[in-house]
Amino acid sequence: MSSALSSAPSDSAQIPADATFSDLGLPPALEAAISDLGFTVPSAIQSQAVPALLSGRDIVGVAQTGTGKTAAFGLPLLAAIDYDLPAVQAVVLTPTRELAMQVADAIQSFATHLPGLNVLAVYGGSPFLPQQRALARGAQVVVGTPGRVLDHLDRRTLKMDNVRFLVLDEADEMLRMGFAEDVDKVLSAAPRERQVALFSATMPPQIRRVAEQHLNRPVEITVSRQASTVTSVRQTYAVVPHRHKTGALARVLAVSPADAAIVFVRTRGAAEEVGSALIERGISAAYISGDVAQTEREKIVDRLRTGALDVLVATDVAARGLDVDRIGLVVNFDVPREPETYVHRIGRTGRAGREGEALSFVTPSEQSRLRQIERTTRQSLQQVEIPSPAEVSAHRVQTLLARTAARAELDRLDLYREAIAVHLAQNPDVDPFELLAVVTALAVGDEGPVAVQHGDDLDDALSRAHLTGGSDRGNDRSDRPERGERRRSDTHVAGGSPRWRVAVGHRDGLQPGALVGALTGEGGLTGKDVGKIDIFGSFALVDIPAGLSADVIDRLARTRVAGRPLRIRLDQGPRPGHGASRPTHGPARGRS
Repeated sequence: MSSALSSAPSDSAQIPADATFSDLGLPPALEAAISDLGFTVPSAIQSQAVPALLSGRDIVGVAQTGTGKTAAFGLPLLAAIDYDLPAVQAVVLTPTRELAMQVADAIQSFATHLPGLNVLAVYGGSPFLPQQRALARGAQVVVGTPGRVLDHLDRRTLKMDNVRFLVLDEADEMLRMGFAEDVDKVLSAAPRERQVALFSATMPPQIRRVAEQHLNRPVEITVSRQASTVTSVRQTYAVVPHRHKTGALARVLAVSPADAAIVFVRTRGAAEEVGSALIERGISAAYISGDVAQTEREKIVDRLRTGALDVLVATDVAARGLDVDRIGLVVNFDVPREPETYVHRIGRTGRAGREGEALSFVTPSEQSRLRQIERTTRQSLQQVEIPSPAEVSAHRVQTLLARTAARAELDRLDLYREAIAVHLAQNPDVDPFELLAVVTALAVGDEGPVAVQHGDDLDDALSRAHLTGGSDRGNDRSDRPERGERRRSDTHVAGGSPRWRVAVGHRDGLQPGALVGALTGEGGLTGKDVGKIDIFGSFALVDIPAGLSADVIDRLARTRVAGRPLRIRLDQGPRPGHGASRPTHGPARGRS
């Protein structure tokens, strides 16, 4: 198929700037449904995409969630359906089940004046048989995730013979989540004479390759500049080795003046792991990913909006459409692969006339990605240092002291005055100012040199990264396994910490929280005793710097997690034939 992209369809050139839905050429039944829903003026993407699709053109639409994309493809899709034919005629692919359900509901709402139209959402994690029965009854529109749609194709419960309209919604996210092969198979199974609408928030090379292979002379419609710079946002970066990101993040959040923050991670596993680590540290945090149900997502976002929650850890797809004025800080825990995604992320702050800050954690091997972002935004990012433990404590002290005047006005302090008087009487050698300093240190969580030593590994790593200017690729190699192999064959990770192997992995449904729970609950460890966790297909590796005693090893070996015994032992490195394993969870759980 030809892949030449034209900038705008000739039909859309006739659409006035102040167009209403009645100017788009929709069938009367769809106009009536739009009117019932209270829609009058189409959005930018709708005013350009609807006429192009109604005229039979393929399109590539570049637009974010919240711009009205569902109506932009849903209305022309319904206009193409033969309602007398009880067969699948349109397929919409989405990256997540939540989005599949939302899109299916929206399309059904546009079809209120189209009797006999059946829309079906298909996705993993739900029973297969009811979906099979609905297809057999004659669903005409199928909205689903690539994997489940492909399952139905493989089992021949979904037939594509009559499909005339295909949509890829959030195409960049589908490819980022590893659905490229599934998407290709679904598109290849459709008839050659069909219409395709591809929507994506970004336009990386992978998306253009899909357009070149599967679309016929598509029209490209862009409703916003992808390289725009958010001028109200201070953009910074810090060089942080991968295994120390969580500790660095906790320090940044501890000193940030922002009302609320959103932390962007690349995968749903990282969202859970980083979010759980922050909660363990006493931070008011929550996490969302594409796997979080829409109702739960709405509750979490509402808590963030009302101030009941201060930090949200999220993947890109889960955060799309998120608009919360309180967000004063965006942290790119994982630097996005596409510069355009970076622009979308940092746009979550600096809202409603406020200033915001965007901080990106860059590992020593990610300098080229940083340069790409600077070229795209046409702005240099300022390098900053991660706060030291002393700076974190100083900030907490200042925050505490700032509250003292208001607390003094409330009075009811006699209990504390008497307790201090008794303590000083019993310990006449104690200096009152020294006592005040100790009480203040305890109040802000400073337990003394032992607690400070816990952060030394992070500070040493940050110092090494700073001395090399972040350009030494070798500095980052000990932080995580490279693609396709593990680089260590001994029983220790960098720094001498013992690395332990458990016989439960991703295939068993193992989650980092479950493993930490077993180690602390059955092994008597604390959260501080557990370091980085890497989960592979059939096993997992965990750093336990202090090591394990023989009786703890014996106890943990019999402990069952995800229905299987841990069988914990010191890791001896990759065995023959096992060198190609790749972890499914990477970020460290280590504390600062």
